[in-house]
Amino acid sequence: METKAVARYVRISPQKARLVVDLIRGRKVDEARVILEFTRKKAAVIVSKLLKSAVANASQKPDVDENILYVKKIFVDQGPALKRWRARAQGRAASIKKRMSHITIVLDEA
Repeated sequence: METKAVARYVRISPQKARLVVDLIRGRKVDEARVILEFTRKKAAVIVSKLLKSAVANASQKPDVDENILYVKKIFVDQGPALKRWRARAQGRAASIKKRMSHITIVLDEA
């Protein structure tokens, strides 16, 4: 039975988050936790919390066995971007987009 968890408006660019997400797609939950624990990226902490939340959501259902869960789907969508301006030479301004992500994880029993 599928279980889902979503983290919305996370202040990390989708490109950076996808690097971490691709590491755990299709893996068992225990294996994914170990991979995330030893990945030295900011997104690894965020995805690890999300994975923990998805497992907690799964444990609320009585017929789900937590030991055989695996990451069925995990993806990162782009959220809104904070638009900022940076001063440049000769009175000009350059735009900076501080991007946000929506991270979704779906767990299922193997």
